[in-house]
Amino acid sequence: MRILPRDRFQRSLFILFLVCVGASWVRPPYMQFLLMQHVPTILAGLLLGYLSNRFSISRLSFTSITLFLMLHTLGARYLYSYVPYDAWFETLLGINITETFGFQRNHYDRLVHFSYGLLLAVPIQEFERRHMRLSFCLSSVLAIECILATSAGYELIEWLVAVVFTPEWADQFLGHQGDMFDGQKDTALATAGAILSIGALALITRWQADERTATGIPG
Repeated sequence: MRILPRDRFQRSLFILFLVCVGASWVRPPYMQFLLMQHVPTILAGLLLGYLSNRFSISRLSFTSITLFLMLHTLGARYLYSYVPYDAWFETLLGINITETFGFQRNHYDRLVHFSYGLLLAVPIQEFERRHMRLSFCLSSVLAIECILATSAGYELIEWLVAVVFTPEWADQFLGHQGDMFDGQKDTALATAGAILSIGALALITRWQADERTATGIPG
């Protein structure tokens, strides 16, 4: 079974992703949670490599998926509630994000949930259009619904895993940070990201169609 993508650009990006996963194992602050956090990342990465050799995946979609997996890899290393972005920004720019915007919690998990919809909705829509032969409109609607459904499903699976395997560390593992509606907000952010990216794709597609019409190029 071939895992490395045949496309040179995609193969290079995939290897970079594997390097990031490997680097995340170097002196992690919460080793006891690392394997549990990385299992879905590794499985998703292997699935991406396998599917890239069976189906045509555009470079844009492959890059979007890989970028999301890298964001998750970073969150898995530190645990989402403890990703030290404040320290990074203070070192690079002299800005403390939490103090500047008056945040009451670490928002890295919110970023990743939003990115889930923003980065993965278009690849899903592309797959539905290319390989399921759905119309642009139907594939767009189903892509948003897929993000909504899988995001909500992930929250349920995450809760179940935490309760069964790490009940004493459930709050840290889930990253609720005291917010009883954390799961609902995460799902809403993922859906908003999907709507934004699909909306942008629709506008670009419409603009390209208008350009072809104006120049007399067949669609």
